[in-house]
Amino acid sequence: MCKEFEQEVQSMSSAEIAAGYVRRMVSRESSGWGDQTEALKRLARNYKLPFWTLNNLRIGRAKTIEAGLRDRIREAYLDLCERQIRRLQHELEIEKAAAADDSLIDIENEAEALAARLLAARAARKERKAQ
Repeated sequence: MCKEFEQEVQSMSSAEIAAGYVRRMVSRESSGWGDQTEALKRLARNYKLPFWTLNNLRIGRAKTIEAGLRDRIREAYLDLCERQIRRLQHELEIEKAAAADDSLIDIENEAEALAARLLAARAARKERKAQ
């Protein structure tokens, strides 16, 4: 990570960080411009997060957030990332079965490495929280 980005993240409030997670989750979960509210409802239901808090974070209305809720939103974001990686791995398996082409092996290896890094980061975070 570049130093400018690290400094920017360190200067951001918890609400701004959580809002970024929420916006990225809504972007990935929605199927278009008119689906944002439904995407928020799905995220709230799937991850047991308060709908209106998510909405207020998304639109920039929330200026503060509890640390526990911020952590839950981060975990939801990481779970969504993990689901996307699994989806990509599944699509690569389908493509590999359809065409006996070895050109996708590098991409498969990168997806595996990414999944392993994500799991390691989640485990390290849980370990830090337990201490």
